[in-house]
Amino acid sequence: MKVGFIGLGIMGSRMAMNLLKGGHKLVIFNRTKEKAIDLIKAGAIWEDSAVAVAGQVDVLITMLENPAVVEKMAVGESGFIKAMKDKAIWIDCSTVNPSFSVMLSELATLRNVSFLDAPVSGSKMPAEKGELIFLVGGNVDDLEKVTPLLDLMGSKIIHVGDHGKGAAMKLMINQMLGQSMLAFSESLSLGMAMGLDKTQAMDVLLESAVSAPILKAFRARIEDEDYTPNFPLKHLQKDLQLFTDTAYELDKATPLTNTAKEVYAMAKQQGMADLDFAAVFKLLST
Repeated sequence: MKVGFIGLGIMGSRMAMNLLKGGHKLVIFNRTKEKAIDLIKAGAIWEDSAVAVAGQVDVLITMLENPAVVEKMAVGESGFIKAMKDKAIWIDCSTVNPSFSVMLSELATLRNVSFLDAPVSGSKMPAEKGELIFLVGGNVDDLEKVTPLLDLMGSKIIHVGDHGKGAAMKLMINQMLGQSMLAFSESLSLGMAMGLDKTQAMDVLLESAVSAPILKAFRARIEDEDYTPNFPLKHLQKDLQLFTDTAYELDKATPLTNTAKEVYAMAKQQGMADLDFAAVFKLLST
């Protein structure tokens, strides 16, 4: 099975490397070629355009920054979907809004291409270790055909329903992630202002029943003030924006998320866009 991979950032590059390690012939493209050097050295075949990749593979995987980038590369004037082989499968692992994924599936069907929205839960290290969780929307038969590929990149596959449902579940997870970090950061910041020792306050908060377990993974970042990105803040803020956009489409109120996304937007304005999203603590504690 010849596989293509487009989008080789923090997550995509590690996912693609695991496909290579699994013995697959991999054809790749990224807007910045420098990010693909390690993959090329490991045996991946570089192409100078997304169209060139899409036209020769049986399965195409995309891991792109946001819906605008996916739309431009896939369905724009020179979009790669027009070049895809008949009956090929396109797996979009990008975090996008559900209605956008449904639109992509409809366009793919018109080209006789199968589509799966399969965003992942997990960050840099799970991607490197092949321990991501795939949240998949789409046809079960299509999923079964590509399960061996997903197994190389992840430790669990959850089929959550029709097209768009994988995207929906991913937004729900990231909404809670962003809110949890924000609540923890605000509480810790005030505790320090009240004279509590930072380390002791973290000890108590992170062991309490009200703390989200995942926050323990971010303790060292906040304690050491090392915000090297596992999950860039700009991407988390984008996901919160997509959550509220989706809520608007469905006429649902999301007052907490609307506030949270603006706090992360403030952090972006303070030059923290490319830092880990835990850097929101830095914003609130200064």
